[in-house]
Amino acid sequence: MLPTHPQSHPGSCFVHKYVHLDEMSQPQPLIQLPQTAERAPSAGELRFWLDKAVCWGQADGPDARKDASLHLSRLKDFLQQVLTHINNMSSTAETLKRLPLLGQFLGRLCWNPYVTADATGRRLLLQCLWGLYSEHPGNAVERTANQWIRKVLCQLATEEDDAQALMKKMDIPPKDYHLEVLRKMVALLQKSIGKSCSCLGDTNQRCACDNILATSEACVPLVTCPEAAPLISALLQQQVTCVRAALSEDFLDAVSSAYSSRCLSLEEQAVVSLWCHNLPSLEEAVLRLLDCALTYSGPIPQKQLEQSLLPKACAQHCSIFLVVNDIFRSILKQADGTECVKYFVGAFTGCFLREVALQQHQTSVSLKAMFPQSPQSLLLPLLTRPTEMPQQAWRRHLIWLSSSLQRLTQEEEHGDDNSSRSGRFHTVFEAWFLLVQCSHWVQVAVQLLVTSEPEDCAPLLWLLTFYHHPTNRGHHRALQLVRGKEAWDHLHSLFSVLDPPLPIDLLQSLVTLLSPQPQPPPLSPLLTLNLFVNFAVFLQQSLSASTEIVQMVLDRCGLVDGARWVLSSLQIRMNQGDCLSSDTERVHLRIRALQNTLTHMHVASSPAKE
Repeated sequence: MLPTHPQSHPGSCFVHKYVHLDEMSQPQPLIQLPQTAERAPSAGELRFWLDKAVCWGQADGPDARKDASLHLSRLKDFLQQVLTHINNMSSTAETLKRLPLLGQFLGRLCWNPYVTADATGRRLLLQCLWGLYSEHPGNAVERTANQWIRKVLCQLATEEDDAQALMKKMDIPPKDYHLEVLRKMVALLQKSIGKSCSCLGDTNQRCACDNILATSEACVPLVTCPEAAPLISALLQQQVTCVRAALSEDFLDAVSSAYSSRCLSLEEQAVVSLWCHNLPSLEEAVLRLLDCALTYSGPIPQKQLEQSLLPKACAQHCSIFLVVNDIFRSILKQADGTECVKYFVGAFTGCFLREVALQQHQTSVSLKAMFPQSPQSLLLPLLTRPTEMPQQAWRRHLIWLSSSLQRLTQEEEHGDDNSSRSGRFHTVFEAWFLLVQCSHWVQVAVQLLVTSEPEDCAPLLWLLTFYHHPTNRGHHRALQLVRGKEAWDHLHSLFSVLDPPLPIDLLQSLVTLLSPQPQPPPLSPLLTLNLFVNFAVFLQQSLSASTEIVQMVLDRCGLVDGARWVLSSLQIRMNQGDCLSSDTERVHLRIRALQNTLTHMHVASSPAKE
């Protein structure tokens, strides 16, 4: 039978400030009891201790305190004996069948401050309660026991009547008392879940993992308490070595909500473990980071990506990276290749690859396992960063990439088997998606186009056009390539002018190319703008002449903000070493000068504040 104590004495809860038992008056002679060896406790012993608990609970004087102090050591031995018996039983129902008074006995002890003030006694008492809790109750007895245990623990944690009396006696401020209670409870539970699995595959044997689900459920109301953070972290990082080590879904949802609303602070590995346990929490973190990238005035800084922990989590857990990649796929399809989304995906993947390089000695997962849908022939060539090969090899590498991608698209467009057409479309999309993730090679292609001769432009222009127009809707890629070459010709001619005045016809043609084009198929203005900015930065034209061209063209076509964004992303890639330059300092100076010019243009074009 598992009664609730008729009086409410929750303040003695899990922990009290220690009562100085050695300061009590001299104890009375011990009552001789049978020795408590490692055997099942008898009904007679349990009746004796139940009577003692009743007596201690009904009296609150010096005699009761002396008697409790006198028997405390024997009581702890008996509780250890009870705990061993509970752990040796196959179920709570069997335990209570053999010891029907066990619930009353433990319940009485929970309300006795002189028992719970002792660290060992408190630990044994709580372990007995946890041991009686059934993760999967199989009958009415076990369901009733679970309800009773939850109710007792809830009362212990929330009611305050006797706690107030104890605090007054011990001169402890209420806030300090409750914080200490919570800290001791957290430490005790954290220790209990740290025990290794002991069932060895025998589902009928009690296991240390049985406490994990119950502990996680008990933590739900505590997720916003800083004192509970160590226990929450320990639960999240608990190794799942057995089927009984599952965490409560309510606990995971509560932790996710508290963390996302910044009401809970977790260490890095606990956050990563939360994402492993809880898919909605991971999805929310990815979408929150993407939202920051889309609302940011320029390209998202690398530091912000690193602080999100997502690249590191992806490098540590292939499963997390696969989920994140699927989110990126879906967003790119919905956004129809929006430039800021593409840049975000590329920047994130670059940060992820750097984390992978740092953790290569810690993980054995191959890159092929992390990119299972990507064309394997393109995987390593695209994932290789420009800094990992000589600059002299960049052009040859890009020509190979361009020809390989062209073969894939030609197979898509000229295949006769309708049944496999969707498969070919999927292959081309995955190739384009991988190119977006490794967009550092696209930036290298743009930069090389600035210094290329007309006869060397074709493969690099094709790669750039494919990046901006991957679907070839209406079979217009050939015409888009013609317009891309036309834009390159205009830019090359304009930025090759060394002496004033600037050709008005070339300026007007460039403004037309950068403006929205009603006739199909339109060439992406961002493709032309990217080329335009790179010509202004890298070509050996005087800074004053390049600045004049930038001012005249952008002022007429209204792409000042877009050009600022391209310049910022170019500066980031320069800092990462992904840009080809024999005079890095000169390039940085030109970028800063052009940024200042564009900033002044932006301010001048913005509405004046009232």
